Amino acid sequence: MVIKVFFPSCCPEAESGLLIGRWIPEQNAAVVLAVIHYPFIPGQVKQYLVQIREVTKVNVSVLGSWSSYYSQAKKDLSQFLEDLSSIFPHDLWFQLTQEKENKFVFDYQLVQQGSKNDKENVILIHYDQRKVMLSKLHCLDTKTPEDNRNAGVKSKAIASDFATIFDTVAKCELLFMIDKYDETPIKFTHWQSEGREASVVVELVKQASVPVCVVLSLLLSFISSICKSRALNIWPLRFLWSKLSTCVQLAHRLDHLQTITSTTKAQNHAEFMRKANLFVSFLIDVGLGLLLISWLYQKNRIGQLADALVPVADHVAKELQELLEWLMGAPAGLKMNKALDEVLGRFFLYHIHLWISYIHLMSPFIEMILWYVGLAACLGLTVALSIVSDIIALLTLHIYCFYVYGARGKKWNVLRQRVDSCSYDLDQLFIGTLLFTILLFLLPTAALYYLVFTLLRMVVVVVQGLIHLLVDFINSLPLYALGLRLCRPYTLAAGVKFKVFQKVADKPLHLLMQINPLTYGMIIRHYRLPTYSCYPKDSWTALCQKLFFGELIYPWKRKTEKQD
Repeated sequence: MVIKVFFPSCCPEAESGLLIGRWIPEQNAAVVLAVIHYPFIPGQVKQYLVQIREVTKVNVSVLGSWSSYYSQAKKDLSQFLEDLSSIFPHDLWFQLTQEKENKFVFDYQLVQQGSKNDKENVILIHYDQRKVMLSKLHCLDTKTPEDNRNAGVKSKAIASDFATIFDTVAKCELLFMIDKYDETPIKFTHWQSEGREASVVVELVKQASVPVCVVLSLLLSFISSICKSRALNIWPLRFLWSKLSTCVQLAHRLDHLQTITSTTKAQNHAEFMRKANLFVSFLIDVGLGLLLISWLYQKNRIGQLADALVPVADHVAKELQELLEWLMGAPAGLKMNKALDEVLGRFFLYHIHLWISYIHLMSPFIEMILWYVGLAACLGLTVALSIVSDIIALLTLHIYCFYVYGARGKKWNVLRQRVDSCSYDLDQLFIGTLLFTILLFLLPTAALYYLVFTLLRMVVVVVQGLIHLLVDFINSLPLYALGLRLCRPYTLAAGVKFKVFQKVADKPLHLLMQINPLTYGMIIRHYRLPTYSCYPKDSWTALCQKLFFGELIYPWKRKTEKQD
């Protein structure tokens, strides 16, 4: 039987005393948490350990004794420390003795029921207590399916073993709150024994965050109740709110802020990371929005944008008119049905005329509208991008109308959510065949218009799709977790690795445990935030199928479509 002793890398500097930790019989492992310095009163040590066990729910006990070669005690304490096994009874009593030549090399004796076991049965594993305390071990499965079938159970068991080690250190945080500056009868050596790691700024922020969160939570609840009021949820408004990207993004951010400002403490690591990722994502989003505002309102860029908008609309309308005139002739040498071509061309030209009249009617107010719309960027860059997407949808409404007119219609049963089919008698089939023949000869003309305006519609869809992809990317990116991976990679652990630390003849094997951090890809997959979008998400196959059969490509997500 091989016994593993996890020893903190900060404890070789400790004075002689007692080893405090947890014995894990399922793994034949002992986790040393701290060293209690000599002199001490055994009764006080027992009372303190009882308090630790009640608070942490971890079976912390005295594992053995520690004899330091560099101890300030003037007399030999080895016999005294060995006799303590009778005062602190334990199944296994570890007696670690520091070597003179190297303070990181220990000699030891393992006492079990009065007998001393062979030294080759013990492996000493040095670990960084601070990193293990602040890290979270993720039991992520990175193996292939074949590896999972062959060794999945063993891999999970190994991950569970190390998770127990990490949890033991994390749950005993109370044990690490006593340092050398505290006037207590018991003196310790652990990772914070030289002074607790803290920040005055962080503590002040923690104290101020509680009342701020209470006020913001009440304010957000009031705003949410207004948004859910019956006056704002009548049918036309409810339909409009659900289709505009800006309204969807604002509702998304409102939900985020309610989660962030909640006064309920995070119950686990996953909930804490979600709140932290949402908070950092919101801060960076607002910061980017403020940078956009500072750029827009410098050098009168809003006015320049408004002045360029009407000429651009006129240019697009002119290009569409030339395109329609080309289609009304003999496009690419194709012979079209002249009567149908003339009707369709004039119909679309009339729509362009109406649209240009509308743009020129709104031109005096465009600069003021853009000025107020630009201020919305203070709510975040994602809100500004959503507004841009809605503006593009409004400016290209005529193109969408052309696309709808050119698409094929079907008899859609709203109640049954299907395309109805009808049965016909012989006379109806004969008349239908004659009409089908006529429509077949008219098909090339209608198909050409459909093809042209579908391509124009696809250009708009691609632009809006890129904007929505950028918004979803900003919303879903776990920025806090990525920042931890960059600055403190050990806090998000994927596993551990070992290397030989000290190898001396006739001495136990000393290993150094190091933390393997999660890769950036694992962090994004594990901590990616959910997104909500009103824009449809179709695969390329489904999109091409809709285009081929003439089905409409809606600029919003329909109720019958599912979203991940």
